[in-house]
Amino acid sequence: MHETFWSNPRTWVGIAFIIFLVLFGRRLWQALAKMLDDRTASVRASLDEAARLRQEAEAMLRDAEARRKAAIEDAQRLLEGAKTQAAQVAATATAEAQSAARRREQMAIDRIAAAEKAAVDEVRLTAADVATAAARQVLAQGLSADADGRLIDHAIGQLPTALAARRAA
Repeated sequence: MHETFWSNPRTWVGIAFIIFLVLFGRRLWQALAKMLDDRTASVRASLDEAARLRQEAEAMLRDAEARRKAAIEDAQRLLEGAKTQAAQVAATATAEAQSAARRREQMAIDRIAAAEKAAVDEVRLTAADVATAAARQVLAQGLSADADGRLIDHAIGQLPTALAARRAA
């Protein structure tokens, strides 16, 4: 038994396959091509979306860098302004302190001058009192020139004691 070409089941399977491909091959090819085209379009859309997102991210990065730079510049301007203001405040405080020191110094000088004047006035008053007392004694006793000199020397010697007594009073 020898099988002929037409009696072999493999032949009929091959012929059926070729007929199937001829009849439905184009539709299958179109379906496969459509699936591949759809997948290509999907991948292309994903790539376009990724490129758009990348451009947006780059724009956001540039914007953030510009804002950062502006913020740094603002901070530097604020810092410089604060330094200038601090220097002005320090200069004003120094000038006010010097002015206050000059006023206090002048007040001290005025007080010293007043105390000196009061001391000189006190010395004059005391000297006048001593001279008056000496003159009374001279007139009362009618003393000679020799006695007058001793009386004046004695009055001058009493001057420090009289000054101390006035200060105590």
